[in-house]
Amino acid sequence: MVGERGATPPVSTCTNSPSSWSSRRPSRRHRASLFRYFGTKEDIVLGHLEESGRRIAAELAARPDDEQPWEALRRALDVLTRINESAPPEQVLSCLRMLQETPSLRARHHEKQLSWKKLLVPELARRLGADPDRPEDTRPSALVGAALACLDAASTAWVACEGTVPLAVLLDRAMGALA
Repeated sequence: MVGERGATPPVSTCTNSPSSWSSRRPSRRHRASLFRYFGTKEDIVLGHLEESGRRIAAELAARPDDEQPWEALRRALDVLTRINESAPPEQVLSCLRMLQETPSLRARHHEKQLSWKKLLVPELARRLGADPDRPEDTRPSALVGAALACLDAASTAWVACEGTVPLAVLLDRAMGALA
């Protein structure tokens, strides 16, 4: 159950989605084997998001230290926009539509993005000179949460406009509104 491109399928392509599987119904034995690798049905589609979060965090850590934290977050999210641009648009649109229209997938996606927050906040705190032992300094968490909300708004707009405007442009607009 891995994507066509290797063990970690791209974020936007949903290569693990049920629509990419054979039309035959899996046997009980195969379903049991499948759930050895995936905890839930939603993880079959969204399991690759953990790796995406790690890639975004690595990109954020690699950004220049003198770059403003908000701009560094925006550029780190280019990990996702590059993947989006490299995949067939109809496949990405189909995947994101499914994600937006299926309540259980949307909820699980939100949960996965919250795990990204745990990866991104420490680096943003470092960039802000915030003391990680002072939880009352909400700036790093607020900025990461806002950036992820902008990503969600951009993705929703990208699906609504049928991909006619690049995701990177929509993300620039969303994040620019808060800059």
